[in-house]
Amino acid sequence: MKSISQYKAIIFSSILFVLFYNFSFFENVFKTYPLESTSIFNLISVVILLISLTIFFFTLLSSKYTTKPLLILTLFISAFTAYFMDTYHVVIDDGMIRNSLETNLEESSDLFSFQLVLYVFLLGLLPSYFIYKIKIDYSTFKKEFFAKLKVLTLSLSVILIILFSFSKFYTSFFREHKPLRYHVNPIYWIYSIGSYINKTLNSEPIVLKEIGRDAKITPEKTLEEEEKKELIIMVVGEAARADRFSLNGYSKETNPLLKQEKDVINFSNMYSCGTATAESVPCMFSIFDRADYDYKKGKSTENILDVLKNTNKVQILWRDNNSDSKGVALRVDFEDFRTSKTNTICDEECRDEGMLVGLDKYIEKNKNKDILIVLHQMGNHGPAYYKRYPKEFEKFTPVCKSNQLEDCTKEEVSNAYDNAILYTDYFLSKVINFLKPYSNSYETSMLYMSDHGESLGENGLYLHGLPYFMAPDEQKHIGSLMWFGGEIKDDIDTEKLNTYKNETFSQDNLFHTLLGLFEVDTKVYKKEMDILYNAKKPE
Repeated sequence: MKSISQYKAIIFSSILFVLFYNFSFFENVFKTYPLESTSIFNLISVVILLISLTIFFFTLLSSKYTTKPLLILTLFISAFTAYFMDTYHVVIDDGMIRNSLETNLEESSDLFSFQLVLYVFLLGLLPSYFIYKIKIDYSTFKKEFFAKLKVLTLSLSVILIILFSFSKFYTSFFREHKPLRYHVNPIYWIYSIGSYINKTLNSEPIVLKEIGRDAKITPEKTLEEEEKKELIIMVVGEAARADRFSLNGYSKETNPLLKQEKDVINFSNMYSCGTATAESVPCMFSIFDRADYDYKKGKSTENILDVLKNTNKVQILWRDNNSDSKGVALRVDFEDFRTSKTNTICDEECRDEGMLVGLDKYIEKNKNKDILIVLHQMGNHGPAYYKRYPKEFEKFTPVCKSNQLEDCTKEEVSNAYDNAILYTDYFLSKVINFLKPYSNSYETSMLYMSDHGESLGENGLYLHGLPYFMAPDEQKHIGSLMWFGGEIKDDIDTEKLNTYKNETFSQDNLFHTLLGLFEVDTKVYKKEMDILYNAKKPE
C-alpha cells in the first residue's frame, strides 16, 4: 500500500466523518433550513465548514505517535454515537455520558441490536482497519511542523472565509439554532467528554458539606403519642411520563388499581429536575433546586437522607432494582435487588415487586424508630419496554418486541410502554396494601415520583436525556402521587390537598416535603416548598 502523509489521512478521515457519521446532524439542518427556504450554497457551506473544523481539530492534535490511535479511537466511538443519534435521536452531551457510564451491563444489553453491529462494523471496524494498515510517512520535525502549520492555516482560512461570506446565514445558524451543534459527530461528543471530566474530576479531595445539623424531630410527644412512628415508603419511578397515567386523563386504563384507592392523591403537573437518571435522582433528593443544582454540588453536599439520618430518630433503607442510587444512598443502608440472590421474584428480569419481600422483618427490627424506605424501580426503562413487565400484564396489544423502536409502529411502542405503566400501577398498589396493616401502629404514607419522562417517537425522538432547555415536555412531565393511611390523615387534610393537586410542582419540592412529613425542625426547611404544608391540620 502506497504511503501517505498524516495530514492526508486526517483530511480523508474528516471527510468520512462529515459525510457518513452526521446523518442526524444534517437531518436536523434540513428540518431547520428546508431547501425551498434557503440557498443550496448555504447548505454546501455547512459541509465545507464542518470538514474544515474537523481537519483543524485533528491536525492540532496530530503527531507521529498520536494520529493513528486518535483517528481509530474516534472512528470507533463515533460509530456508536452515530447509531444512537440516528436511531433514537438522542444528544451525546456530558449528561448523557454520565448516564451511560453509570448504567449497568444488564440495562446496556437492552440497547444491543443487529443494526448496532452494522454501524460498528461499517463505520468503526472497516475504516479503522484501513487507517491501521496504511503507511504514514513522517518527515523531520521541522518539515512536519511547517506542514502542520500550513494545514492549520488553510483550514482556519476556509473557516473564516465561509463565516464571512455567509455571515447572514451563520448569524441565524449560531444565534437562533444553537441546538444544532449538539448533533455534530465527533466534535460535540469530544467536547462533552471534556465537559464531563471537568465537572466530575477534582484534584482536591471532596469535602462533604454538612447541612441541617440542627435537625430534630418535633414536637416533643407524650409517651402515648410516641408509639406512633412514621412509616413512609418513597418509590422512585423510572421513565414514567405523566400523560400515560389514566389518573391524568389518558384514554387507556393504565391505573385500574390505583383508581380504586380512595386515599390516593395524584399530582398531575409534576416536573423533573433533569431528563436522565444520573442527574434527576441526586437532584430530587438534594437541597438545591434545578436552577442551582450541578453534579459537583450534589456530590459534595449532604442530601435529605443525611438530614433525616442525622436526627438519630429515622431509620433509612434504600432498595434498588435500577442502576443504583447515583450517590444518594452512600451513607444509609443500601440493598441491591437487581439479582436473584436478593430478589426472589425474577423471570426474564428481576421485578420491582421483589423489593417488598422481607421489608416486614426490617420494620420489626427498627420498630422503635421512624422509618423511611426508598424503592428504586426498574419501571419503564427503555428501549426494551416489553421486558419491563410480566407476561400477564400484556393487556395492550400489538406490542413492540424489539429495542429498535423506529422499526415498530407508534401503536406497538405505545402499547409496550403502557403495559409497563400498568405493571407500575400494580406495584404501587402492592406497596399501599403492604402499608395498610401497619396503619394501626404507624403513621403510614407512600410517595411516588418518577425520575424523568420518556419520548416515544414524538417528532422522531425516543428515550430521554436531551438537554433540559431543549427537551420536550414528554421527557420532563412525570407521574407522581401520594397515599396516606391511618392516623396520618389526622394531621393532613387530604380533602384540602385534593384542591391543589393540579398545581405545578417539581422534584425541587421533595426535600422539604419529606422534612415536613417527618416533622423535622431545621433551618434548611422551607415551608413554602413543602407540598403538604398548606394541607396540614392545625394542632
